[in-house]
Amino acid sequence: MKISVYPLLLCLLLTLQACGQQSIKSTKQESIKAKDMKKTDSYWKDKLNSEAFRVLRQKGTEYPHTGEYNLHFKEGIYSCFACKEPLFESTSKFRSDCGWPSFDSAIEGKIRYEKDTSVGMVRTEIICNNCDGHLGHVFNDGPTNTGLRYCVNSVSLDFKSEDKGEE
Repeated sequence: MKISVYPLLLCLLLTLQACGQQSIKSTKQESIKAKDMKKTDSYWKDKLNSEAFRVLRQKGTEYPHTGEYNLHFKEGIYSCFACKEPLFESTSKFRSDCGWPSFDSAIEGKIRYEKDTSVGMVRTEIICNNCDGHLGHVFNDGPTNTGLRYCVNSVSLDFKSEDKGEE
């Protein structure tokens, strides 16, 4: 009976290895596309206003309760202010009263997550996967079924309404 288990384990191991290679391959393809938006700070200084540059490129934070999209609940898509890549659907936005726009999920593959220990605490930074723009942080204290709260700087977002006449 021991002998028949080894071929099964070998088959399982080879299957897992093949799955891992496939995901690495698709990640390489995505990063090739994203390289087009990897620009220098001088490029972004020319394209962004000073506050957007401070937040998106220098990992700043806007003051709470001051952002344009904090209490904004129209239907549409929230995109990266710098590169216009769609990041969040309005259906994932909720009122959290934390002072910044909050979402319970992001559009799949649009955001990168990195450990952030910059202010004496451990947080997860959220970054636009297309242009490397700092968006904010994600926390696991969300009130919806995802349990997540994407806390995003308004200045790092752009909004396109589903109603063509509004933005």
